[in-house]
Amino acid sequence: QVQAVESGGGLVQAGGSLRLSCTVSGLTFEHYTMGWFRQAPGKEREAVACIKWSGGLTYYADSVKGRFTISRDNAKNTAYMQMNALKPEDTAMYYCAASLIWRSPPYTPDFHHWGQGTQVTVAS
Repeated sequence: QVQAVESGGGLVQAGGSLRLSCTVSGLTFEHYTMGWFRQAPGKEREAVACIKWSGGLTYYADSVKGRFTISRDNAKNTAYMQMNALKPEDTAMYYCAASLIWRSPPYTPDFHHWGQGTQVTVAS
């Protein structure tokens, strides 16, 4: 059974930083594109950042370019997202998910094995 577990969310002041982690079990992690998505209340889920299985290709939403960095450690079955210069509009539930397909920009239905999410709240 595949399980993805996110961690690292929390409450932070605007301008602060957080590092999210997503550890996946039950699949061959190095074969999967990993994506971070977020959903704010009343809004649709959006792709924030993705990283190809080898780590050689990445995608970032325009709203986070230059502030967020996605990475992965295939030996630890874990993907990360370093979030710097956080803004109140970054407040959302953040989810990770896995896909056997790489597309840029990502196509959300390609992603499966969603985690339960970790809440990020940025206070102004």
